[in-house]
Amino acid sequence: MSRSRTAILAALALVAGASGTALAVVPGSSGIAAIPCTVDYKVQNQWDSGFTTNVTITNNSAAKTSWSLKWSYAGNQRVTNGWNAKVTQSGTAVTAANESYNGALATGGSVSFGFQGSYSGSNALPTAFTLDGVACNVDNGSGTPTDPGTPTDPGTPTDPGTPTDPGTPSGKVDNPFVGAKGYVNPEWSAHAAAEPGGSKVANQSTAVWLDRIAAINGVNGGMGLRAHLDEAVKQKGSGQLVIQLVIYDLPGRDCAALASNGELGPTEIDKYKSQYIDPIASILSDSKYAGLRIATVIEPDSLPNLVTNAGGTAGSTDACATMKANGNYEKGVSYALDKLGAIPNVYNYIDAGHHAWLGWDSNFDPTVQEFYKVATSNGASVNDVTGFIVNTANYGATTEPYVKITDSVSGQTVRQSKWIDWNWYVDEQSFAQALRTKLVSVGFNSGLGMLVDTSRNGWGGSARPTAAGPTTSVDAYVNGGRIDRRIHAGNWCNQSGAGLGERPKSAPATGIDAYVWVKPPGESDGASSAVPNDEGKGFDRMCDPTYTGNARNGNNPSGALPNSPLAGKWFSAQFQQLLQNAYPPVS
Repeated sequence: MSRSRTAILAALALVAGASGTALAVVPGSSGIAAIPCTVDYKVQNQWDSGFTTNVTITNNSAAKTSWSLKWSYAGNQRVTNGWNAKVTQSGTAVTAANESYNGALATGGSVSFGFQGSYSGSNALPTAFTLDGVACNVDNGSGTPTDPGTPTDPGTPTDPGTPTDPGTPSGKVDNPFVGAKGYVNPEWSAHAAAEPGGSKVANQSTAVWLDRIAAINGVNGGMGLRAHLDEAVKQKGSGQLVIQLVIYDLPGRDCAALASNGELGPTEIDKYKSQYIDPIASILSDSKYAGLRIATVIEPDSLPNLVTNAGGTAGSTDACATMKANGNYEKGVSYALDKLGAIPNVYNYIDAGHHAWLGWDSNFDPTVQEFYKVATSNGASVNDVTGFIVNTANYGATTEPYVKITDSVSGQTVRQSKWIDWNWYVDEQSFAQALRTKLVSVGFNSGLGMLVDTSRNGWGGSARPTAAGPTTSVDAYVNGGRIDRRIHAGNWCNQSGAGLGERPKSAPATGIDAYVWVKPPGESDGASSAVPNDEGKGFDRMCDPTYTGNARNGNNPSGALPNSPLAGKWFSAQFQQLLQNAYPPVS
C-alpha cells in the first residue's frame, strides 16, 4: 500500500524502467487556480505481464456529487479489476466512475481508487485525463505548469522492486514482513533468557509497547524509542528488518478493562496529539531510520469497545459511553493514522479485537463501519491503513483443527454450543480473513493485510485435544475438541494453561501478512490484586483468580493465574507455563 502526499498535481512525469512509476510535478502558484482538476496516476507494483495502479483525483472546481474520469492507453494495457471505482475499458479508452459511497467530491477535495491490469511490451503511462469532460493537469491560461518531462527524459523510479516484493513509489512494499527479519527487543530477550529454558525462544521478535508518554524517552533507565530504533538499525545490517511498535495511550484508554487503564483522562485528546503522537512521529521521521520497516499496532481495544461496550447493553460501561460520546477514541486513532501514515516506511495496523468479541453479525458489521469511519475522517485516509490485527494480547486459537463452524451433531449446529454461543467463527484466522474481505468491500484497499497475535495461543501440553470430541451433544463435541482451553472465550487476563503459539512468520495464509508476537510472552495482563502505581493502571477483577465473572464472560470464573504483577511487568510463573505448554513445542 502507498500513500500520496502530493499537493496540487499539475502534470505527470513519464518514468521508464521496470516500475513505470509516475511522478507528480507541482506547478508554480500562479497556475494552481487555473487547473480545474489534477490526477496523480501511480503504478504501484509491476511485473512481467501485469501491474497495479493507484489514482488520486483532486477537484479544484465546483463540488461534485458524482464523477467520471477518462483516459486512453497508448499500448495494449487491459484493466482486469478495480476497487473504490467502477473501472471499465473499451479498446484503449478507460472510464473510472465513482462508487455509491465516494461520489461526493468537494472543491479542493480528493478521492483515490485503484486497479489491476495486464500488458505486454512497455507499460507507457497515460498523459491526458478528463474529469466529467474537463481536461485535468492543464493550465487554462494564468500560469504554466512545470515541465512534466518526456518519454526520453523519464526520471528514475524510487523503488521498482521485484514481482515477489514489488515495492511502491514511496518505497513501501505490499507486506512489510516478507523478506524481513523481526526486531528482537533486548530487554524482553534478557528476561526470557534468564528463565529456565527461555533461551530457546529469546531470539524471537516481539513488539515494543509505547504505553505512556514517558516510554518514548525510556522509563527508569530502560530503552526509549530512539534506543530501540538504533538497535534495530544495528540488527538490520544489510538486509531488511521490521520493528513492531504498539501505539497505546489514548485518552480514557481501555474503558472496559481497568487493568490497562492509562495516564490520560477522557478529555485529554490535545495532550495525546502533542505530547504522545507528535513526538513519536518526529522520531520515526528521522532519516537515519528510513531503511527500517516500522509496523505500528494502533490502540488495542479502543474502537471495538465503542461498538460493544458503549451502548447500554449488559457489557457496557459508563467509561466507554463517555468515550463514544466525546469522540476522542475516534479522533485519536484518526490522528495517529494520519500522522504516522505520512511517514514512507511506517505501516499502520489497526487493532480489530478478536473472534470471540466481534464474531456475531450484531458486532461484526458495525465494527467494519466504525473502522471505515475512523480511517476516512479527521485527516486520515484508507491509504494510511496497511491492515488490521486480531487477537492482540489475547488467547484465541489461530485455527481450531477439530471444531469447524460448519459441524453439526445429531442435526444441531455447533453454533448452539455454550462455548460458541451462536458466533460465526471458532478461531482467529477465519475471523481475520472474513473481516478482511468485508473491509475491502466497504472501501479499504484490496491489498489490505491482516496480522494475528500468536504469542500466547498455542494451548499445548497434556490438556491439548488430539481429536474431535464425542458426538453425544454439541457441548460435548465442542468442549472435547477445542484446543482453546479457557473456561470462557471472554476471559483475557493471565490465562491458566496457555502456551506459546506459532512463532512469528510472514505470509502464513491467504490475506494474512504475518503471525506476530505483539504481546511479549511473560509480560502480565494485569495485577491479581490492587497495586498502587503511577501508570494509571487499575485493579480489574478479571485478573483475580477468585473472581466469578461478569456479563462479558457469562459470569464464569476468570481463569486467571494467581500472584500476577501490574500489566506489562514481568511474570515469571506465566512465562514458564507458556514455555511448557508451547504449541508447536519448543525444541
